[in-house]
This record gives sequence, C-alpha cells and structure tokens, in this order.
Amino acid sequence: MQIVLSDRAKKSMRRLPANLRRRLLSAIAALPAGDVKKLHGRDGYRLRVGEWRVLYEVAGETITVLDVGPRSGIYQ
Repeated sequence: MQIVLSDRAKKSMRRLPANLRRRLLSAIAALPAGDVKKLHGRDGYRLRVGEWRVLYEVAGETITVLDVGPRSGIYQ
C-alpha cells in the first residue's frame, strides 16, 4: 500500500506539535489497522488517534489522507 498526504493534510500536520505529529504519522503508517470506521453520508474512512481524527480514502493500492484534525471540527 502506498500512502499519500493531500496538501490540506500536510498543512494541518505542519501546524501540530512534534510529539503529536509523530504519533499521528505512526498511526497513518499502520493503516488500514487501528480504530478505523467507514464514514456515514460521504465517501472515505476515519482513523481515531485519541481526540484526533485522520480522514482518508482508499483507491486500489493507494491510501490518500484527506485531512487531519481534532474530533470537534474535522467533520464539518
């Protein structure tokens, strides 16, 4: 599997503290394992990492990370 970060996800990751960024990148690297659920009402999946969410899509052998953010605002 190849994992690709969108520009939006890269921008969100750059703003995070280094320790949280490492934790999220570690969880992303382990995809599709982890606390993953299919999104309702739209395409894609979400990965839960504590209070943070990683939204992503799967197309063939490629996982595209769409966005990363706190639970309170990521789904809007």
